[in-house]
Amino acid sequence: MIFFDEIGANSRALTSLKYFCEDANEYHIIAAVSLLGVAINRENSSFPVGKVHMINMYPLSFKEFLIALGRQDLVNEIKTHFDTNERMDTTLHELCLRLYRTYLVVGGMPEVITIYLNEKKIISVIDVQEMILDSYIWNITKYAGSSEAKKIISAFDSIPVQLAKENHKFQYKVSSQGATSALFGSALLWLKNSGIVNQVFKVTPQIPLEMHKDLASFKLYMSDIGLFVKKAGYPLYQIDLNSTPTMISMGALTEHYVANELKKNGYGLFYYESQGKAEIDFVIQKESDIIPIEVKASVHVKSRSLNLYMQNFKPKYAIRISEKNFGFENDIKSVPLYAVFCI
Repeated sequence: MIFFDEIGANSRALTSLKYFCEDANEYHIIAAVSLLGVAINRENSSFPVGKVHMINMYPLSFKEFLIALGRQDLVNEIKTHFDTNERMDTTLHELCLRLYRTYLVVGGMPEVITIYLNEKKIISVIDVQEMILDSYIWNITKYAGSSEAKKIISAFDSIPVQLAKENHKFQYKVSSQGATSALFGSALLWLKNSGIVNQVFKVTPQIPLEMHKDLASFKLYMSDIGLFVKKAGYPLYQIDLNSTPTMISMGALTEHYVANELKKNGYGLFYYESQGKAEIDFVIQKESDIIPIEVKASVHVKSRSLNLYMQNFKPKYAIRISEKNFGFENDIKSVPLYAVFCI
């Protein structure tokens, strides 16, 4: 077996995969690259289309975080209650919520989780998260031209500010004075292709969703929740491990987490907005059904928006994600925050 690490850094090595496939297939080849979407768009590189099997790797999901902690038993318990809609034992429910809040801070980057497992202290992960964020900036300056790098970094640095607004829609002018989609569109494409961010597009709820998205209206989330917590400067003590967080920005943080979990489960990321009157955080397509998903950061779940959506579009059912226990009532499936991986 031959393992090429960071193969995207060398265009000839990337091209050589074609010849290993055609002329030397007695070798087992694995190639890893953190910026494939960027590497294959650079000049003088040729990607061996059809000659490689692609596997997308993401930061660990909350489910994988539980497995890393040695809590496969909780994964099984969560799946059972998700399938049956039966309430989970209160003690287990509170335990899962505490572990979920820990995950918000730690995130899913493998090295960060390793540090946490070894030291068992939330505070211990800060340095390695800072190192990863720094490496993002280094890669941007390495792989993008100097003028383009400035735009990419400006767009990346604006994410916490974008999500602090009442309307989380990405606005170019927040990234830089005078910024427009024409000037900054390629910068956002770079961030998306690199896997650093996820885009959630506004959509008209019609099948298929991908054909009815508004390319000009979207939200931007970082692909790892722990890195977002670090970059946004959340005081860790406010994401309390034993009680419900009350900070104003928990809504943006919770949406971040849900977006990443849905992405890892293979869903396209979309949201719905009706002339400013109602907004549904996410809508997903399950075969021929469009399912609205409402996200709440706490146990308070009253929502006019979801009620209006259900009256207008009459979905098969809706999903409400919150700190409340499992249940199914009035065509709304209650999913605790720790069980999003089951959707």
